[in-house]
This record gives sequence, structure tokens and C-alpha cells, in this order.
Amino acid sequence: MGATRREILAMGAGAAALGLLGRAARAEDENPAGAAPKPPARGSLPYRPVVTPNGAALPFREVGGAKVFHLVAEEVEHEFAPGLNGHCWGYNGRVHGPTIEAVEGDLVRIYVTNRLPVSTSVHWHGLYVPSGMDGVGGLSQRPIEPGETFKYEFTLRQHGTFMYHSHHDEMVQMAMGLMGMFVVHPRKQPAAAPDRDYALLLSEWALKPGTRRPDPNEMTDFNVLTMNARVFPGTEPLVAALGERVRIRIGNLSGMDHHPIHLHGTSFQTVETDGGVIPESARWPETTVLVPTGSTRTIEFVADNPGDWAMHCHMTHHVMTQMGHGIPNLIGVDPSEFDMELARHVPSLAAMGQMGLDDDAGDEAVIPPNSTPMIGGDGPHGYITMGGMFTVVKIRDRIDDTTARDWYRAPAGTQADVATAAELARDGIRAR
Repeated sequence: MGATRREILAMGAGAAALGLLGRAARAEDENPAGAAPKPPARGSLPYRPVVTPNGAALPFREVGGAKVFHLVAEEVEHEFAPGLNGHCWGYNGRVHGPTIEAVEGDLVRIYVTNRLPVSTSVHWHGLYVPSGMDGVGGLSQRPIEPGETFKYEFTLRQHGTFMYHSHHDEMVQMAMGLMGMFVVHPRKQPAAAPDRDYALLLSEWALKPGTRRPDPNEMTDFNVLTMNARVFPGTEPLVAALGERVRIRIGNLSGMDHHPIHLHGTSFQTVETDGGVIPESARWPETTVLVPTGSTRTIEFVADNPGDWAMHCHMTHHVMTQMGHGIPNLIGVDPSEFDMELARHVPSLAAMGQMGLDDDAGDEAVIPPNSTPMIGGDGPHGYITMGGMFTVVKIRDRIDDTTARDWYRAPAGTQADVATAAELARDGIRAR
């Protein structure tokens, strides 16, 4: 039998000797680096395939009336953002695993090969499946031992946005990255089908600065908060042309936290949960959707406001990364040269500036190897002081290969800027 969590913990240093060296991701993105993701062509498929930013779809073949997929659980060397990598566990060389797509009524046959040093299983989160296919190790099946391949087979009885993840020693295995999205398209496509269909999987990790292996024993202080296993500025933007209908499927498999996901620049409706479609009479417009852990929420809106719009978790510590945790409060302090000298010996102190988080500390801070500053990256008007669970929705009059990498240029008269003396006098504002 494979090792349990208790056995792994008891091994201590011996667990490291299992050779968790990681595999480089093998699947290549279909879009060139920096290019805006194009809506996949329908082709012979009865649906428009989902785009998983920073991710990929799991390929399948049709055999005897079944759609056949193959998942391989294995060690993966994963990049959370430039300069921050982890020795993780994933599927098919990816963290998170590739998105599975099929159609309501399909018979799916999913083979799972275990190349991990421990036993595992796969649970199909939210899907109606026979009890013996539910993937709970020890309850609905015996675990998949290292080197074994199991077969799961079931007919998809509903449509919507679901997830898959390990359900054997799950605290450890999910914390190491064993999860992915599972999208089931309706057999009959709705009249108002989206022009853009995106999938985002939220998660959280404990990865101490200077280390490379996530800590599955952490229960509260998660310091890497991700969308599709990436932190900003490593998150790919979501793009849409003016007037397009956009659907964003959001799943949350974080270990301990719910996430209120807020979208700037527009309002949306929550149209589905992992329990099914929400009747139109029960929907309302909002700008923030709470995605509980272990749940999915699907939102839709019409892209009617051009610009670069932030989309992020509104728990403020969830838009920070590693270096924002466990540091002293230096707000209002002028450490001057003492701070610079101390930072050479205690790098975490360089992560927060003396007046807050807007002094480009992310650019110049001295940080340990394989770490990332607590906040963001370069933007069109300076440093963007947000990181972690943050991305950008780019709405343009037209979409081309430059959209994803270029910043929005606000038309004259629509950009906030320094008020002139004449303007202040005109409106009776005394700034001093």
C-alpha cells in the first residue's frame, strides 16, 4: 500500500529522498507568448471550447462511443511567477491539471496513471457518478498504488462547471497541486452562448521564501494565492472585444479560504453554481461573487466598457505574495540607512517600504532566491501594488495579437491626473 500522510510525516528527511525532483511542464500553449488568446473555433465540436489562462485542455480520443482521456499524476516543476518555482504534484506535466471538457450525455472513460511515490485517487467534484467511481480512497475504491493505472467510466448526466482532485490523503495531495477543472457543456446550446468562455481555478499554497516545496501542513498562513496556479504578474489576462458576451467559470479548491472575486469596470450575473443553472428570475447584478471553498461559480457579462480592468480576490492579504507574511510593521518608521543594512541580513524586512507598499520595493528589495516580492509588477502608470490572486480583464474595440501584452490608452479627458491651480480655484478646493 502507498504511504499515508502520517507515514510521510514520520519519514521526515526520508521523504525528501523519494526523489521529488519534478518534471518540467511538457504541454505547450497554443498561443504565442504575449499573444491574446483567441476564442477556439468550434470546428466539429458542438460547443466553443473553454480557454484556461496559463493552462491547457486535456486531449481525448473517441473509442467505441466513449470519449477516452488519460490523466497522469506525477511530480512537476511549476512556475508560479517569474522567479518563483515549486516542486509540486500535478497531472500531465501541469499544475494545475489540464481542463477536461465533454458534453452532457457523453460516456467518458478516464484512465489515471500514478507516477507519484505515494498512492492516490481522483474524485470528480460535483459530478453525478456511480458510487464506485466517486474516487474517495478507502471508501469508494482502493487507492491507486504507484505504477498502477485505474479506469474511471461514467455517463455525464448534467452540464456545468465542476472540478477534479485527489481524494486520498487530500490535505497533502491537494496542497501539492493535484486538482483541475472539469467542464460539461450542455447537449443543447443556449441561444445566448458566450463569445468568450474562460476557466479559473483558485488555490492557496504555503511556500516559504527560499524554499521550493509547498508545505501541506500549513493551516492558516497561506502565502501564495493563485489563479490557475499563477500569481500576478505571472497571470495571463482575459481579453474580450467590445460587445462580446463573456463567461468566466471560477472554481475554488483552496484548503481553507473562500474568495470574494471582484471585477472592476462592469457588473455581471452569477448564472450557475456547481449545483446547476440559476433561474433568470433568481439572478441579480453584482460586481463581486463569493466563491466558497469546494465550489464553483459561473458569471456572465457583456463587455461594454473598454479598458484594462482589475479582477482579484477582495481579501486584501490575498493580493499579496510570500514577502508580505511574517514581517514587522514599518508604517510611519524612517529606518533610513539602518533599514538597508538590516535588509542585507534579514531580507524579509525589505519587502515593505517605510510609507507602505507603493515605493517600488518589489523592484529593488533584496529577497531570497526562489521568492517573489509581496506585490505585483510594472504597469502603464508605475508599479501595480497588487500581487497574488490578481489578473486583468482587457476589453478593446478589436482584439489582435498585441492585446494581451499592450496596455489600454485612455482617450483624452478620461485619465485621472494632477489637478491644475486653475481647476482648484474654479471649484473652490483648498488643497493646502
